[in-house]
Amino acid sequence: MPQPSTRLPIVFILVTLVLDAIGIGLILPVMPDLIRDIDGGTGLGQAAVWGGILSTVFAVMQFLCGPTVGSLSDRFGRRPVLLISLATMALDYVVMALAGSIWLLLAARVVGGVTASTQATASAFLADISKPEEKAARFGMVGASFGIGFVIGPLIGGFLGELGPRAPFWAAAGLATLNLIFGAMVLPETVTDRIRRPFEWRRANPLGAFRAIGRLPGIRPLLLLFFLYEFAMFIYPAIWAYFTQYRFGWSTGTVGISLAMFGIGVAIVQGGLIRVVLRVMGERVAVWYGLGYNFMAFLAIGLIGNGSVVLVLTPMIALGAVVTPALLGMMSKAADDNQQGELQGMVSSLRSVAMIASPLVMTQTFFLFSRPDAPLHLPGAPFLLAAGVMVVCAQVFALRRAATADTGIRRRA
Repeated sequence: MPQPSTRLPIVFILVTLVLDAIGIGLILPVMPDLIRDIDGGTGLGQAAVWGGILSTVFAVMQFLCGPTVGSLSDRFGRRPVLLISLATMALDYVVMALAGSIWLLLAARVVGGVTASTQATASAFLADISKPEEKAARFGMVGASFGIGFVIGPLIGGFLGELGPRAPFWAAAGLATLNLIFGAMVLPETVTDRIRRPFEWRRANPLGAFRAIGRLPGIRPLLLLFFLYEFAMFIYPAIWAYFTQYRFGWSTGTVGISLAMFGIGVAIVQGGLIRVVLRVMGERVAVWYGLGYNFMAFLAIGLIGNGSVVLVLTPMIALGAVVTPALLGMMSKAADDNQQGELQGMVSSLRSVAMIASPLVMTQTFFLFSRPDAPLHLPGAPFLLAAGVMVVCAQVFALRRAATADTGIRRRA
């Protein structure tokens, strides 16, 4: 258990992450209506195009600026970066609530993507205050917080959307403001002069950060593994609704319930069970277990033709959600104390690239194998592709292990 001096800051960090995810989920149900409200002549199809552009711009800005914000937190501290990000986030929601043109909405998404560094900075804060053996479990709490937020957010957003397409944005702004006040009261600074690192532009970009972080022993394969794993796991938000409606005839309500069950399962695994898994298996074995479990889960979803069976299996799929916290724990231990923000910024950038690439690949794969003239009718093809990615992940992890062992032998020699 955390000491009393760190309990409230940890609560703030977790609440921040929950509210981040709630804020995203709040606006998802009403974004099409907001776009059409701004431009009355826009149809649903065109609104979907604009929605895709807004999401892509947000992810691209997060990719470009994640290392910059992470490096800023290594130089100026976690507290100011977190609080400024929250303040900007609150203002961003207000601008979106008041937006009268699609271009103002686009500008708001650009700013939102730049300051969407909360998870990276929050993870760096947790790394600062955690012992090496505690890091993976606390990174699991990060994932659990996001899981809880993604379950609650769309439910609240759908309810508030009945009041109008702008109501959820005002609610998100209010939640961010309240959390900003809470953080200003309880959040200490964890970056001391001992670990403070000068800000360097050559490292405050994705390529520069990758070069700097990549010099750490054995971390490049872990970064590649992290990207491939996130790419595969983004299949759920990218294709789940389309796949289950096409394959099993699920209603939107059933799709929502299944996603909520998955989110709750992830929250339970990463928020609680991860501690038991790490204590029993350790981080390395936990990665192997998670990769194998997810391989079997993707294979089952891709091949099973019974929707009731898949619905029952949905919460069990989350039992493989141990890979990310275990990987983050391994990478955090490999980085110096003054590189934690830079590392988490790099992780944020890789996640953003996966968020951009996965929907493009997975939706196209689904289209190619489900269209009437497909040479092979296989709607579950995206999940079989994700299972193949798990195999590649296992190969990368095995090669990293072999390379590390070989380095150790040569050093002893």
